[in-house]
Order: sequence, then C-alpha cells, then structure tokens
Amino acid sequence: MRPVTVLPLLALAALCLAGTADAKPSGVESRRGAAFVSKQEGSEVVRRLRRYLDSGLGAPAPYPDPLEPKREVCELSPNCDELADHIGFQDAYQRFYGTV
Repeated sequence: MRPVTVLPLLALAALCLAGTADAKPSGVESRRGAAFVSKQEGSEVVRRLRRYLDSGLGAPAPYPDPLEPKREVCELSPNCDELADHIGFQDAYQRFYGTV
C-alpha cells in the first residue's frame, strides 16, 4: 500500500482505540436495571404475548392432514408402500384403492 493511504488509516485506528479507552464503564446499578424487570412489567409482557397468540396473529395451530388416514392404509400394504416410494403416495394409492 502507499504510505499516503496507510497513514490516515493508522491515525483513524489510533483515534478509535483512544476513544474506547477513555470510555467509562457503566455502574452496576444501570446494568442491573437492564437485566431485571419488576414482577408487574414481566407479567405485562406475558399478558401481551398471550393476547398476541390468542388473537390469531401468532403462529396458527396445525391442522390435521386429510390424507393421513389414506397414507396409513397405503403404508400397511407393502406393495402400495413400495410404489409410493417410487411414484408418490397419491398415485400409488390411486392405483391400488381408486381415487384419492
């Protein structure tokens, strides 16, 4: 690298390091306040989370797969199960048992 570009970079690095060395660490009281909350604030957060999940805006509840009973029937038949591995469950079930 050229000395013209290296010198400004070194000066900038020295200023950054000097700025962090002069910084004073925060007191124990301020750190404790950030890590712990009162019981009232904690219960309010939990209530907000429950309202969010109960309102339907959160993750939806999983619904049962309508093809699951047919998939189990096909798995019990060795021929259907083997064919399902090759061409897929719906096609294999249709060949052995009719329409899906």
